[in-house]
Amino acid sequence: MRLMNIHLPIVFIGLIGLGVLAGPAYGQTGPAAAAPNVTLDVTKLKLASANALVLDASAGAPIYAKGADTVTPIASVTKLMTAMVVLDAGQPLDETISISVGDLDFLKGSHSRLRLGSELARGEMLRLALMASENRAASSLARHYPGGTEACVEAMNRKARSLGMLNTHFSDPTGLSSENVSTASDLARMVKAAAAYEPIRSYTTTPSHYVEIQPSGKLLGYNNTNSLVGGGQWDILVSKTGFIREAGKCLVMLANIASRPVVIVLLDSYGRLTRIGDANRVKYWLETGGSLPAAKASPRKVTSKHRVSGTLAPASAKSAPHAKSRTTT
Repeated sequence: MRLMNIHLPIVFIGLIGLGVLAGPAYGQTGPAAAAPNVTLDVTKLKLASANALVLDASAGAPIYAKGADTVTPIASVTKLMTAMVVLDAGQPLDETISISVGDLDFLKGSHSRLRLGSELARGEMLRLALMASENRAASSLARHYPGGTEACVEAMNRKARSLGMLNTHFSDPTGLSSENVSTASDLARMVKAAAAYEPIRSYTTTPSHYVEIQPSGKLLGYNNTNSLVGGGQWDILVSKTGFIREAGKCLVMLANIASRPVVIVLLDSYGRLTRIGDANRVKYWLETGGSLPAAKASPRKVTSKHRVSGTLAPASAKSAPHAKSRTTT
């Protein structure tokens, strides 16, 4: 059965350097990242996310920050680092790897449509881990890493240190553990580093994708967990969402805004659409200098039922199974 792959082509103009986050102090304006003839006033940008950073990626200059150095759980944003070390290992992306008992989530009890014994190419597992935040796929990637999951997590922490992410620590490859912590400033470094990997740019910006699970031959459809991808209003180069109760809703992106590459890090959001609303507020502010109405931050609700919708089979796929999945993202 021929796989169907629906995605938008990505044109990446130049790799972003990995320079130190230098420039104006956090909270000051950065005219270079604004549209021509637009003056930025930080008082006009009202974000509901508890921790945020907007960075001019070319200049390495922070344009806006809110609690950018606060250490907080980062949920599935973790998977960007998992992907980088997996790609660094140079293992064949067309090699088949499987889902086993070791990939089941006994910590949060998140759901997955990748059943025990499911087999996919490493590249397909990587795509699902990044675009659909598939936890079992990420776990399988780490388990098949040279030396296993423990070696993979060690490599993730080594790479974090090499990137200058000094307030970051990883405990697992999925982000399900609340011990995976970082800051908005550190995550901006990680997003810039991730942009140097073509598979990460491609996979994180794939709106929809089908995979044929082996050995059953079952066809599953997945959507990107970031609803801004594929919507036509954004030029997104790298994207990753995250959610666990301890972290709130998270979103990191590298996007071209006002003809400049900009890193957006939004952490600890609790409204259902707060992170998406905040991203749109950042974009509007950079393009116009004006304000969109700010969302009211929802109070934290620490319950076992506080989960968000995960991956869905694309609605246009009449012939593919269409099942709703609830999981962390």
